[in-house]
Formats: sequence, C-alpha cells, structure tokens
Amino acid sequence: MTPYLRDWATRSWRELTKADPEQAWWVPGRIELLGKHTDYGGGRSLLCAIDRGIFLLAGARRDGTIRIWDAIRGEGISIPQGAPAAPSWAVYPGVVARRLAQDFSWKGGGADLVFASNLPPASGMSSSSALMIAVFLGLAAGTPILDQLGGREQWAAYVAAVEGGTAWRTAVHVSGVGTHGGSEDHTAILCCKPDTWSQYRFCPVRHEADYAAPHGCRLVIGVSGVVAQKTGAARAAYNRAARLGGAVLDVWNAACGRADATLNAACASGPEAVRAVLAGARHAEFTVPELEARFEQFWLESEVLIPAAGAALNAGDWATLGELAAQSQHAAEHALGNQVPETVALVALARAHGALAASAFGAGFGGAVWALAPASESEAFRTAWQQAYASQFPQRAAASQFFLTAAAAAAAPLPVTL
Repeated sequence: MTPYLRDWATRSWRELTKADPEQAWWVPGRIELLGKHTDYGGGRSLLCAIDRGIFLLAGARRDGTIRIWDAIRGEGISIPQGAPAAPSWAVYPGVVARRLAQDFSWKGGGADLVFASNLPPASGMSSSSALMIAVFLGLAAGTPILDQLGGREQWAAYVAAVEGGTAWRTAVHVSGVGTHGGSEDHTAILCCKPDTWSQYRFCPVRHEADYAAPHGCRLVIGVSGVVAQKTGAARAAYNRAARLGGAVLDVWNAACGRADATLNAACASGPEAVRAVLAGARHAEFTVPELEARFEQFWLESEVLIPAAGAALNAGDWATLGELAAQSQHAAEHALGNQVPETVALVALARAHGALAASAFGAGFGGAVWALAPASESEAFRTAWQQAYASQFPQRAAASQFFLTAAAAAAAPLPVTL
C-alpha cells in the first residue's frame, strides 16, 4: 500500500470526526489475466490482486447515519439507513448498506467510513467493486455477518450478488447497481495471494489452482483513458454481452428440455452438442452467428486457454503464454465484441515493443491492458509503450496512465494507527 493513501485518509478522518477509528482495511484492485466474461457463465478466470487499491478507516456512530468520505476527491455522502443513495459513485456504498439491512437485519448505529484510493476509476481494475467490498468490510466486520456468510469465497459471492442485484440464499431480489455480471472481481480482491496468479471457477466460487507469478517479469498496466463504466450509457453494452451468454443457455435448455443453470453446465454435454443446437437456433434478439460466436469465445477462454496457460506458467514458457493471451484478445475483438480501438492498439503496441504477453481485461468497452515484460526492461518498456500510445491517440494521452504493478495480497485488516 502506498503510504500517502493512509496519510490522506487519516487527515480527512481527523477533520471529519472527533472519535478514533476502530478499523483499518486495505482493499486492492485486480487484474483478470484471462477469463473475459466467463464468470457469470460458470466458467474459469485467471486472476491476481494488484498493489494499488483502497485504504479505509471505519468507526461506529450512534445516530443511524452512515457517512462515507472520499479523501482524495474531497467529497462525501450521508446515508440514512434504507434511504436511496446519492448519484455517481455513492450508488455503490448505498447499495451495500441497504442489502446488509435487508439480508441480515443489520441495524447498526451508523458508521463513519473514510477511504483513499489510487485505483484509476472506470479502468477495468474493479475500482467500483473494490469500493463496495471496502464498505461491506467496514460495516460488517465486528458483527456476526462475516461468520454467517462463511469464508472469503462466500464473502465474494455475496458482494457480487449485492452488486448485481440478485437474491442471496432466501433473500428477495432488490436493485443492485444495474450490471449483470459475476463474481470474479470480488473473488480476486478478497481471495488472491501475493506473487500468485490464481485460477477460479464460478457459480459457485471455487478455487482450482495457484501458479507462481512469472519469475523475472513485471506486470505493466496501460490505462487507455476510455472509461469502462458499468453505469450510464456503457451499462447497456456491458449487459448485452452478459445477456448474449444467457441467450446461448436459453436456446440450449429449450432445445434439450433441460434446466442447466449455467453455460458451463451446458458444456458438460460436450461442445459439439451445444454447437449442433446453436446451428439451428432461433432467438428473438440475437442471430445464430452471434450466439455461435459467444459460445466459442466462452469455451475457448474457459476450457482451452486457461488450462493451457496454467501449464505454460508451471513450465516457465512465456512464449506460449503470449500466444494464449493473443488468442484471448482476438476472441474478445471478433467474438465477444467488447473492445475499442484504443485497447486493440494498446495490445498491439505492447507486443511490438517487446511485451512477452498482453491482453485487455475487465468489462471492456474501454479500460486497460496488461502486459508482461522482463523485470530488467520493465521501466523502459513502460515509457516506450506510453509514448507510442500517446503518438497514436494524442486525444487520450492526458487521461491515460501507465504503471508497473505486481501480483499482490487480497483485502486485509491493518493496524489502526493515526
């Protein structure tokens, strides 16, 4: 964690409250190395947490109000329990507070939450999910809620349900933030390990494997400057990609008289069986080529590329890892359809300037690209990559960011010191 985040949060805490904080948390961002739009279909993802994130201070109040303050932006909100949250970023903590009250009869006496983040917003590193997790931990820690949920994988599944507005166990449906995604972001943030790339499967969340992060290499992130928001106009495009995966499942179940809960469950019958059904499909919203392309992207990403990437990581075979990442990127561009010219160019420029592997990640429709570079050359690579991108997209240069990171630890409590 960068010390200045603690400094900013501490300064704001002192200005806003007269009490000492009771908790401090570090909540990282994450990189989806492989596994584009697979989690909500029960597929696999290859993930790591990063060394950027959110530092949170929390303490109890007794007036029933939840006050949340962003120390970097210098703005905050107050949420009377059960009341709708304010617009903009405030929707995320508001949804968490309402769901805790509903699902666990959480009364509390209110809380003060002060956070400072160095995650680039709407960049694909899960800044919004990290904020929801930080608020969840700040409100739920010290109550029976965490024990009632179970282990960290269950925490991740719960916060994902909160974000998506889906039911949890026997709880009734309530509104989330309006996106229809899965739980890979939350799982990476809450469960990943330092110096490790972790493989998970979803629906339900289950850990499959850990791989040592590539030795002698560094991850370099290129943020395109094209916001990848899951709210507003961008939400429709994001949800369409999710809905297309659901449409494949609907066609399969209708044709076979089945009730498979996920696309992965349908795949248990074999990819050829699904392909045969899709070839004769009729759907009110999507064409047969769209359905087929979405299935092939899911199958390739979850069942072919990620297992092969695990083998390449174990063997230290970075050339093969680079080819697998390139296949993932190609499928995102031509089948999933969630890339923009800037992210396509970032991947191509990374490889042209010596990256061992590179791919876009996150929800898509903007966001960022990860690149793997030899550690000894990583800073020179970062500079050359940034300059090449600024030359090709000068209108994006001011909003873009390029930085080095590492596979880091999951969210954790920290000593409370002011």
